[in-house]
Amino acid sequence: SSAGAVLYYLLRLEPFTSEAIRLQGGRFDVADRLFDSIPETWRSCMSNMSDVKELIPEFYTLPDFLRNDAQLPLGTMQAGNALGDAHLPPWAASAEGFVELHRAALESEYVSEHLHLWIDLIFGCKQRGRAAAEALNVFYYLTYEGA
Repeated sequence: SSAGAVLYYLLRLEPFTSEAIRLQGGRFDVADRLFDSIPETWRSCMSNMSDVKELIPEFYTLPDFLRNDAQLPLGTMQAGNALGDAHLPPWAASAEGFVELHRAALESEYVSEHLHLWIDLIFGCKQRGRAAAEALNVFYYLTYEGA
């Protein structure tokens, strides 16, 4: 994952809060650009080809990243809603439940049986070239090293 994606997701936890503020010249970024909702972030990644955030390990281990326990003043979005805890998908009753279900999915038999397919996409034979194109695993040419 990129440092920007890590700061995006972990904004509500130190030392990432301070790093995000430092990145934005001493203040939080505009509220509409901050992490507020798992469903909205998912929709953006699935519909916007330039939004290429990856899930970070905390999605499987640390529910605290989804809560604004420090009551950080994250601002108010243009729609009028103040940012606080991250919004969860409807199937998650709590931050702990979200992380628990995510981890169970990651550790499931299905994932174990299909992990080699993901490895081919990320590190192997479907990373570049014709096999990558056939697997719909290509990105804008300037994202590749040496472009």
